[in-house]
Amino acid sequence: MVCLDSQLQELQLIQHSLLPGESFSFVLPPDDSRIWTSLLHSFNTTPSILPSLPRPVPQVKFQVKATDARIFFEVQFPERYPEDSDVDIAQVPLVSVNGEGMSRDEHHRWRAFVQERLAEVRGNDYPIYQLLCMHLLPKLHDDGHSIDTGLPESLNIPEQSTNCLLETANYHALLTSHHLVSPTKRRSLQRWSSELSISGFAKVGYPGVIYAQGSQENIQEFVASVKSMQWLALRVRFVEPVDLANDEHHQGWTEFQKVGEVVEEMKRRGKDKYITEMGIGSSAPK
Repeated sequence: MVCLDSQLQELQLIQHSLLPGESFSFVLPPDDSRIWTSLLHSFNTTPSILPSLPRPVPQVKFQVKATDARIFFEVQFPERYPEDSDVDIAQVPLVSVNGEGMSRDEHHRWRAFVQERLAEVRGNDYPIYQLLCMHLLPKLHDDGHSIDTGLPESLNIPEQSTNCLLETANYHALLTSHHLVSPTKRRSLQRWSSELSISGFAKVGYPGVIYAQGSQENIQEFVASVKSMQWLALRVRFVEPVDLANDEHHQGWTEFQKVGEVVEEMKRRGKDKYITEMGIGSSAPK
C-alpha cells in the first residue's frame, strides 16, 4: 500500500505539472486502465479513501506526449517502485522513447539522454516526475519536436491591443503548484497582495492555484516573491498584460477550497478561458 500511495502521488504530480499541449494517458488493457483511472481520480479527490482494489494491483504503464509531437514517452512502474528501486534493479521504472519516423541514431541519442538524466534524478523524491517534467518534455519542446504551443489563437493578443495594454501597465499572472497548504505561505500571499495593491485569489489544497492582477511592476515583484519560496512543482503559467478597464471584480484577496470555485470566480472576472485552457478544472486523465 505504501508503494501504491507513492505511485499515485507521483502520477498526480505529473498530471498537475503538465503544460498546455501536453497530455497524460494510461497505456493498459481496458480493465486495468479503468482500475488506475478510478484510483487516480479517487486519490485526486479524497486521498485518504481509495476504492476496493484487486489483488494484486496491475502494474501501471502510462504515456506522456506533446500535441503534434512525433516523439512521446512511455513509463512503466514496477510493483514495488519506489520502495525497492534503490536496491533492486528490477524495481527501476522502464522509460521508453517512441515516435514516428525516428532514425536509429535519433533513438540512440534519446535513449542516452534518458539514461543520463535517470542517473541524475535517481534517489530523489519523485524521480520520474523530475525526469519527465524537468528534462524530457523541455528537451522535446526545445528541440522543436512539438510545434503546438497548446494555447488557442484566441489567447494571442494582437499587436494593437498589446500596445494599448502596455500603456495601462496592468498585468495578471497565474501560477499552479502540487499543493498549497502551508499557513505561512497563505499569510505571505495575503500580506504581499495588500502591500503591492494586488487583487486575486489562492486556491488552497491540492492542487494549489494562485491568480493575481495589478500593475506590471507589482505583479512581477509578487511572482518573484512567490518563486522565492519552497514549492513542489511550482509552475508560472503566464505573466502578461491584461485590460482591467471593465473588470469590476478586481478588489481584495480571496481564498478558495475547490477548483470549481476557481472556475466560477474566473467566469465572474470574464477570464475563465485562461483557466480552462490550462486544463484546470478537469483533472481526470485523458
